[in-house]
Amino acid sequence: MPYISALFHLVWSTMFRKPILNKETRTKLFAHIKDNTKTKGIYLDCINGHYDHVHCVVSLSADQTVSNVIQLIKGENSWWFNKEKLCKEKLEWQDEYFAVSISYSDLARVREYIYNQESHHQKKTFQREYDELMKEYGLKERTGSNE
Repeated sequence: MPYISALFHLVWSTMFRKPILNKETRTKLFAHIKDNTKTKGIYLDCINGHYDHVHCVVSLSADQTVSNVIQLIKGENSWWFNKEKLCKEKLEWQDEYFAVSISYSDLARVREYIYNQESHHQKKTFQREYDELMKEYGLKERTGSNE
């Protein structure tokens, strides 16, 4: 049996970044995601977000990939959310997402960042946060250019 510690900070947003996830809705959605990830064998360390996006930390096992795990999380929870009619609008996620590996030594800092999303977004928009994360981790949106 392999022993693997592969931690990833994942971020994804609602379609067109619609702010449909109020506090009560987020609480229900995140509780469901926690339960659902357990049944799928996905180790979810922490989760939180704001009106239009979600942050979480997952640890991948030997047979999991980032794209597979995020597809399992996003697909099932939007289906459940809409079935439960948690708000008037239909929940859809954008296809794109942010995923970056983190070290175990950074885990406490990333958890704190995720848990403080509400106060964090009193100071900055999700777009600004996204741009800063892309810069911090040396990522650029892929445009097909090597520049």
